[in-house]
Amino acid sequence: MPLLSLYINNKAGGLIYHRDFASHAAELDVNEHLRLASTFNGLALILKELSPAKRSSKMELLEADSFVLQSFDTLTGLKFFVTADPDSKKLDAVLREVYELYSDFVLKNPFYETDMPIHCERFDEKLIKLAEDYQRR
Repeated sequence: MPLLSLYINNKAGGLIYHRDFASHAAELDVNEHLRLASTFNGLALILKELSPAKRSSKMELLEADSFVLQSFDTLTGLKFFVTADPDSKKLDAVLREVYELYSDFVLKNPFYETDMPIHCERFDEKLIKLAEDYQRR
């Protein structure tokens, strides 16, 4: 039950980070990843508008035959979402761990500008280890 891909969108809906973890993750070019991330953000906004409980409504889980997509929204407006094999469990816990890694290695980096693309080697290393550990569970 491997993780396939991780995406992080800024509060404006722009893709600021992407990483594939599995060899069978969808092979997309850069523009397709950008389009996917912005489509996800737009879909989440539409679902929020359609919901009768507007304040607490958000898209958290999308299930398909060949993958699941789990998302996590931060209070600051960032959206983390991961795709994984359909039988994957506890993806919400994985996303919380990703958020902790983001807080520890990206936000504490003095050279990182908020809402800009993430380029942090330690963050990448920790994410790869997290994905490997998840696959062993």
